[in-house]
Parts: sequence; C-alpha cells; structure tokens
Amino acid sequence: MDPPSPDQLLVLGGNGFVGSHVCKEALDRGLSVSSLSRSGRPSVQAPWADKVVWHKGNLLEPASLKDAMSKVSAVISCVGGFGTNSQMYKINGTANINAIRVAAEQGVKRFAYISAADFGFVNFLLQGYYEGKRAAEAELLSKFTYGGVIIRPGFIHGTRQVGSLKVPLGLIGSPLEMLLQHAKPLNKLPVLGPLLTPPVSAASVAKVAVRAATDPVFPPGIVDVYGILRYSGQK
Repeated sequence: MDPPSPDQLLVLGGNGFVGSHVCKEALDRGLSVSSLSRSGRPSVQAPWADKVVWHKGNLLEPASLKDAMSKVSAVISCVGGFGTNSQMYKINGTANINAIRVAAEQGVKRFAYISAADFGFVNFLLQGYYEGKRAAEAELLSKFTYGGVIIRPGFIHGTRQVGSLKVPLGLIGSPLEMLLQHAKPLNKLPVLGPLLTPPVSAASVAKVAVRAATDPVFPPGIVDVYGILRYSGQK
C-alpha cells in the first residue's frame, strides 16, 4: 500500500451543511479533498464541488469505507442526524464508531469529529442523539489517543445550500454569538445555563476542524464552543 499523502483529507458527510463548509475550507488551504456520503456528489453547482473527489459509501457498512480511507492522512466526520432514539444512536454513534475503527485500521494519522455541546435537559429529550455522540467520542479517544480531536459546537449558523437556493441561517445566529460569548459564567447554571452556550458559524467550525485534522501540533481532546471561537480567530 502506498503511504498516504500528508495533505490528503477525507470529509465524511461533505455534501451537508457543515461538511460543505469543511470541504471549502480545506480546499482554500490547498489540501487535496475527498468526501464520502451515502449520496455522493451533491446536486449543488459550485466551483468548489468540482475540486472534491466524491465517494459513495455507508458508514453502517464498514467495508464500503476502506477504499476511500486507504490513501488519506486525516479524516473529518460531519455525520449526524435526528430521528427516533434508536435511529439517532445508530447515525451519531454506530456510524461514526465504524468510521473511526476503519480509519485506525487503514493507518489514518488524525481524526476530527464534529460532535455537539451539552444542552442540559435537552440531552435527556434527545437521549439517543447524545448517547450516540458520546459513544463515538469515547471510541475516538481510544483509537486516536494522540491525533483525535472532538469539536463540540452548539447551534451552528451560516448559509445552507438547499437546491439552487442559499438560506441564510446567520440572520439569527450572528447577533446571538456576539451576545452570548460574553455570558460564559451564566452557562454554569443547572437548567438555563447550557441554553446560553453561544452559537458559532459553520465557517468557524470548519476552520477549526481542518486545522485539528491536519496540524500535527494541534492538541488532542475536546474543543468546546469557546475553544472554537478562540481557535477560529487565530491565523
């Protein structure tokens, strides 16, 4: 097997809202970018999409991941979703655990996982979602002790591409971010506190994810919302 290129990045779920921002950020940094998802190339017509190598695969079928991961040095997973508790655990937990295990087997050096911040009682309401996320996090820290980074944003704002339309989710998110990033002490309150976690832009999450996956000196472990704001502001 040929050794992976040091600038070869695979984005899982690269055709989604956050994933597309990750692909664009990586391309802007001069990286070679590929993406794997169940649907493959997105329908969006944009110059950046022509520069990505698109793979079809299913994270619930580990064998379908091996080829896409065989020659990459880093992986970023943007895979997640909602549904029943069992569906949420499968999408957020089992699927990502499979990806982490295959990446480790294929010799991938670094793996960044876009998880989710705690929201207090919301965690109970979305039990399968958060249990799945935390199970995937535990697997990542086990398999990628020195090269695994967990990114935990809350609400993510930005522009979502829906077919040929661009829906600006930042109209609410941006002012909230400015307001709530100064309310950090209040988020220690048991019920209200977690809901005061500031939102972050999809571009900021993407910037931190790409850096975490490709910078060998980026510290492993968990990056919370305030870490996202701090790292994304650095050059």
